[in-house]
Amino acid sequence: MTSKTEGSTPPDNQTPQQQAMPKVNKVTVGDITASLKAGFSDFLARPVMSGFFGLFYAVFGILFVWSLVWLGMIWMVIPAAVGFPLVAPFAAAGLYEMSRRLQKEESFGWSEILTVMANQRKREMGWMAFVTLFIFWVWSYQVRLWLAIILQDASFSDFDGFLNTVFFTPEGWTFLAIGTCVGALLSAVLFSVTVVAMPILLDRETNFVSAMLTSVHVVRENPVIMLTWAAIISVTMLLSMVPAFLGLIFTLPILGHTTWHLYQRAVPPAEG
Repeated sequence: MTSKTEGSTPPDNQTPQQQAMPKVNKVTVGDITASLKAGFSDFLARPVMSGFFGLFYAVFGILFVWSLVWLGMIWMVIPAAVGFPLVAPFAAAGLYEMSRRLQKEESFGWSEILTVMANQRKREMGWMAFVTLFIFWVWSYQVRLWLAIILQDASFSDFDGFLNTVFFTPEGWTFLAIGTCVGALLSAVLFSVTVVAMPILLDRETNFVSAMLTSVHVVRENPVIMLTWAAIISVTMLLSMVPAFLGLIFTLPILGHTTWHLYQRAVPPAEG
């Protein structure tokens, strides 16, 4: 008589397999330089399509700041402008797909890129968007908290009054110092969990937790180089916003394309 326990082990194709974490490489300054060159080359290959994503991001930024002024939330203009680049990794998803196809020498048009972006809602990209927007919300909330604690007696009837209070009073300097430290911490956290997570989710069938852990692993293995890359992104994005966000039309696409190529150098291709 055959034992009832015989054959209780499911076939190989039904056995749950624990997804292995991707390996990561050591990257150098030369990798950043090469990635920047490749990113600029991708931008020149499709300048109109690349610029569209930068234009969309810039217009959204302008409308966002205008809405704050219209709603009388003058005190949020500078924090919003400073924190706005935090959502850039999610906004660059279409640029990653463009670079991926250019790298494989695949032909594509608007429909292919927009379709791929729309399909990401069926995968894990939505969770990464939630993480990104949550940290942006935390950034906005902590700004309001410190404003209430440090500048509670100040009146912000107009933008000039807000600037004078923040930049030319001892209380304003305290607010800037604390806000900068907290903002730097939040930016470091978000950068660590997203720097290659978005490209991974676009490139591989994986979950957002594994993508974030891999991103953190890349930063941990290459702290100085990734800090350098973070500084390049921060300075470039902030300078690009000075002329009414319009510089982002060019810099966001180039940085987005570059991020894809840096990801390719930091995370080896999946086996098989």
